[in-house]
Amino acid sequence: MVLRAKIDMASSNMHFRDPIIYRVIHIPHHRTGNTWKAYPMYDFAHGQSDYFEGVTHSLCTLEFVVHRPLYDWFIDQLADSDYRPHQYEFNRLSLTYTVMSKRKLLQLVQENLVSGWDDPRMPTLSGMRRRGYTPEAIRSFIDKIGYTKYDGINDVSLLEHAVREDLNATATRVSGVIDPVKLVLTNYPAEKVEDMEAINNPENESQGSRPVKFSR
Repeated sequence: MVLRAKIDMASSNMHFRDPIIYRVIHIPHHRTGNTWKAYPMYDFAHGQSDYFEGVTHSLCTLEFVVHRPLYDWFIDQLADSDYRPHQYEFNRLSLTYTVMSKRKLLQLVQENLVSGWDDPRMPTLSGMRRRGYTPEAIRSFIDKIGYTKYDGINDVSLLEHAVREDLNATATRVSGVIDPVKLVLTNYPAEKVEDMEAINNPENESQGSRPVKFSR
């Protein structure tokens, strides 16, 4: 059973004709039990919740553009003050070769296909942090792609470029040898040790250098 608001049956926007504002459910709620039988729908509660909670900007993805007239209409019915929140829509962030759907990512976590939300393979902020991505690199990527009113897919190479660009300017250069082979320079003095200088970051002189021992 539902309760509808008959607003404008001639409207070209189907969401603005007779939207459902309440649904009646007799099944006990998992938190409130049998306390309530009627529950407000998203379109009915969205604008009013923002109004009473003092929200100024409600940021939504593009599929909510057609819902904005309802958002504004329900707020207009309150008319308690000059204050009113506004809904703004923008494109969803999508990356090539990357699953961004929270529902699908949740499935990966629940089925233990990844170690958690911070698994380095996950396209989450905590996952990217464990992967070594810096906040500055992520902000730079977002600044470069911007946001639009059109759906589009961004190439993941743009994110990788932002990460390389940031790390190239800030990361200390180090090197190591796994399973080294011992080499003895027979024509080099046995007791002699030279201090060589290795630059920490050729892109940033302020990071200085470090000594490296060279001997026979």
